[in-house]
Amino acid sequence: MTERNEVVVMDAEDIRRAITRIAHEILERNKGARDLVVIGIQRRGAPLARRLALALSQIEGVGIPCGSVDITPFRDDVRDRPAALSRSRTEVPFEVTNKRVILVDEVIQTGRTVRAAMEAVMHLGRPACIQLATLIDRGHRELPIRPDYVGKNLPTSRAEFVLVELMELEGRDRVVLRKGRPSEP
Repeated sequence: MTERNEVVVMDAEDIRRAITRIAHEILERNKGARDLVVIGIQRRGAPLARRLALALSQIEGVGIPCGSVDITPFRDDVRDRPAALSRSRTEVPFEVTNKRVILVDEVIQTGRTVRAAMEAVMHLGRPACIQLATLIDRGHRELPIRPDYVGKNLPTSRAEFVLVELMELEGRDRVVLRKGRPSEP
């Protein structure tokens, strides 16, 4: 740990390798890229989804549709759902019905974000299936949701915070484990 009580648990190369490995696992499980679409959970899941879609495309030699969902209207703590839906920034410019949706987020903890994201995807259509890919699985589930693809399992205490920094948002790629209260970089 540094004087700021943090440790880097994944660097840029670790993240790149994890995305490549997850792409291969997805293609193996799904027997190729037929009917695959990738959807990232905004905010940090969206750039990871774009990277994953690119990796899948490079391996298979075909384009993989990629979009992002805004889960705000589907959160279990939102009271005014119609107003939240009208402000939603979901960007899925393709059909999800009968597609194999790979849902992407940077960290899974309680499962509540993923539950909301699944509802957001179902609001768009009826996929053949939804599979979950996450860069970090830190445990602490409150709902019976488990990722299909994991970059790194990182057991943590509730007093620790996992921060994923991405080149597209923070100008660098890394995953940091911090002690104490979360704060932005």
